[in-house]
Amino acid sequence: MQQEIALLEQMQVTADGMVVAAEAGDWDSLTALEKELAALRRTLTHFKDLPPLSTEELARKQQLIEAMLASFISVQACVLPWMESTRKLLSGNARDRAVKAAYGQPTG
Repeated sequence: MQQEIALLEQMQVTADGMVVAAEAGDWDSLTALEKELAALRRTLTHFKDLPPLSTEELARKQQLIEAMLASFISVQACVLPWMESTRKLLSGNARDRAVKAAYGQPTG
């Protein structure tokens, strides 16, 4: 049980790091931390057939999960505007290419 709680605590630290990276616009670090969190989550799935957690452990588990969810919401708040601006940039480039393909390069 303590292993499960320790792993969840490690996941929360990683999720907090994701918030810091997202707020800084450090997308490479955010991606690396996201991969780290996925690996930790896969490890968590190996904790099967364990005795039930104590009341204190269940409360701590709930606290950690709620904190991770709050971290994910913070990351999403940083990432969604960036994704929208990137989408607009890419769609604008695609439109420019389509116009150039249809009408050729403008002459100066």
